[in-house]
Amino acid sequence: MVPIYYIYNLVSLYESGGKKQGVESHPPSDEEAVENWSTASILSEDPSLDSVTEEGADGGPDETTAQENFEDKLKECIEGVLQKSAQGRKVAIDGICKALSKKYVYEFLLDRKLTLSDGLLRSLKRGKGDEQMLAARCLSLLCIQLGPEAEDLFDDIKSQLLVVATDSSAALRARAECAIAVAICNFVACSDIDVVTKVLDALENVFRASYRKGDKSIPSHTPDTCKLHASALTGWNLLLSIAPSFLVMKRVESHIARMPDLLHSADVDLRITAGETLALMYELAREEVERYRGPDIYGLCETLKNLATDSQKHRAKKDRKQQRASFRDVLRAIEEGDCPELSIRFGEESFYVDSWTRKHQYDAFCCALGSGIYQHLQDNMVIREVFDLGPPRIDRGNKKSNKATKLERVSSGKVH
Repeated sequence: MVPIYYIYNLVSLYESGGKKQGVESHPPSDEEAVENWSTASILSEDPSLDSVTEEGADGGPDETTAQENFEDKLKECIEGVLQKSAQGRKVAIDGICKALSKKYVYEFLLDRKLTLSDGLLRSLKRGKGDEQMLAARCLSLLCIQLGPEAEDLFDDIKSQLLVVATDSSAALRARAECAIAVAICNFVACSDIDVVTKVLDALENVFRASYRKGDKSIPSHTPDTCKLHASALTGWNLLLSIAPSFLVMKRVESHIARMPDLLHSADVDLRITAGETLALMYELAREEVERYRGPDIYGLCETLKNLATDSQKHRAKKDRKQQRASFRDVLRAIEEGDCPELSIRFGEESFYVDSWTRKHQYDAFCCALGSGIYQHLQDNMVIREVFDLGPPRIDRGNKKSNKATKLERVSSGKVH
């Protein structure tokens, strides 16, 4: 069965030779992805896995040996997922996450899909806190690697991911990771609209807890709860970006009047996610109704203007800067129908992000892959298909390493 994004592709990118100019953007580093989405392991990195992913990157004589070493280390980690020690399982899963985010190993994983997925599902069901969080992240990376070949895997894991994501007794960080993981897995591996609808419903039930209460007051949540709601909203956006028009309009009509409630959250990430959600909803709605204005566009724009010029001293300087930049873009999207124009460069290729739909998709993959997005944009057939990049180039040969340069690493950050 063909994944849903092949069927319901709502927008197309400009051809790479087009005249449109944009701002060059870089994906987040692994550390920033960790900070944004609470996917970091409490464990230290496995330096052996890092080293073998970098050896032979220039296509030199050690490339085959480096690949064999990499696969041997990855095999050890996969075997480690089945051990009795919870700490040992976490170390193994963390190592797999790092390996799968940095390197595209589709063929290697095909023969080990069942072994790995069974172990990860067991950790998701029986593990606690950090183990569940790591297992969910690893499952999303496995689906990104396998694409349509992960359809049967997604059938097996979607229920458990939703159980953890919606379980009020589960660790908040684990719930947040499961919320984004189920959306990513659904995005790349499932074309069943009934399943998409079920996942959208579940994610809505999570983030709607940040809507105003019956007395119109704004709920007060802990930072971890806000991150959970932001993750659920991010996953919801990702699926909405590929949903058919009838489903899009139904969701827009259900949430367009209440989404501005989240703009008043005390958490900057949740405010920004809500603002970019509104931009996406207006973009999708205007594809169906050209002059769509929503229930209270004037009040919404006034709120957005205040956020785009916010200078309140009780907010951190970094948060104010990030918020102002984001809400300037959101305000232009709702008032004028504009979107950020971003040039994503990787290796010797590039493409434009010229819609909120594409921006939400790119951001989701950046959060899952961290700095590994560069390598996956070059090699991963699933991601290249999503962004209309065609087959991987075969003329890279011994050209410069795919590893991010120092400037790219310093400049990297979530797209806003």
